[in-house]
Amino acid sequence: MAIRRLAGGVILSLGLNAAIAAEPPTTAIIGTPPQPAWSQLNAQQKSALAPLSKNWDSMENIRKKKWLGIADRYPAMKPDEQQRMQDRMREWAALSPSERNKVRDTYKDFNQLPTEQKQVVKQKWEAYSSLSPEERQRVRESGRSSKLLTPTSASVAPESPPTPAHTSGVQNQ
Repeated sequence: MAIRRLAGGVILSLGLNAAIAAEPPTTAIIGTPPQPAWSQLNAQQKSALAPLSKNWDSMENIRKKKWLGIADRYPAMKPDEQQRMQDRMREWAALSPSERNKVRDTYKDFNQLPTEQKQVVKQKWEAYSSLSPEERQRVRESGRSSKLLTPTSASVAPESPPTPAHTSGVQNQ
């Protein structure tokens, strides 16, 4: 009797394990482990990430991890690249959370454009970059720059490039 129960339990166990192994999980939770607080960063990281110091402790772990990766590459950058990165971090830190989300969405939209359309946007950005600060402000105020990636303009060459914050290269932070 005990042997039958044991055999039945083994068979039941094997059956359940086979059923579990046969079905892949319906969802996977991928999390980023906790990242260090500002006070836990080393001197090199603090130096590289200085523009983000005020916001660091309130950032999501995935964002901190991304910035730490940039801080690791920072010493190998040329001085002009380091300066550009610091400037972009300052610009990013000055944005409100809603502005950051808008920039991220624009960046995602840009990455989904066909290659030809990306080239048009890049050419327009180069033209925009050569404008005087006053002309840039006029373009931003006209609202044409915000229409760059709208679905209706995807098949037509855009009239003006995105604002500097939209193409600063510091997306997804």
